[in-house]
Amino acid sequence: MRAGLLYRSDALHTLTEDELTAYHGFGIRQLIDLRSAHERDRLPDLIPDGAEYAAIGVQKTEAAGANFVDLFADPEQARLMFGDGAAERFMFDVYRGLVTDTEALEGYRDLVERAAEGPTALVFHCSAGKDRTGWGAALLLTLLGVDREVVVTDYVASNERQAATDHWMRKLSRHSGLPWSDIEPMTRVKPDYLNSAFGLVDEHYGSFDGYVVDGLKLSDATITSLRNRMLD
Repeated sequence: MRAGLLYRSDALHTLTEDELTAYHGFGIRQLIDLRSAHERDRLPDLIPDGAEYAAIGVQKTEAAGANFVDLFADPEQARLMFGDGAAERFMFDVYRGLVTDTEALEGYRDLVERAAEGPTALVFHCSAGKDRTGWGAALLLTLLGVDREVVVTDYVASNERQAATDHWMRKLSRHSGLPWSDIEPMTRVKPDYLNSAFGLVDEHYGSFDGYVVDGLKLSDATITSLRNRMLD
């Protein structure tokens, strides 16, 4: 793969002065925001001068994962949803939606088309940069022919970059009264999460190719453009 064309990130609203210098140095010409409208309105992105900005939702507006922080506003609700091992089940449900929901299919098609034909360098992100963005990265890498083992390795690299997520999730933990052990499954990526998504692809569409053609409805021309752009 050619370097310097695609980047994935977590939130882009709280960059420090030093981080902004590095950010602008990447030459970002297109920024794709995979967060919900609620998240975007509450914490708008810092957009590099001259860069295109595209808001592409990949979750239903009413989906629990789309308004994640709000679920902790009521400590009792938070305990019911995430206590006693429920957080891990919640994460598997999030990935199910990212593979099967209409909003996700339309959003990820848009992401691939923009990566194939829009200006680069391109950065795409959500809030933690690991689930919505993680599936987007796995999709792009798989379309480019990257081996599954390498895709998973790239995916779990997010676990070394979750300091910001840990900070605000620990605040939510204290507010809700939930022990960190109950919340931790939502703060990390696990190979099982990603593998469950690929399993759902096979279950619902027969194969990854079926997902691309029948689910995402990507054209051969778009995939060819993506590969011509991204591969040496």
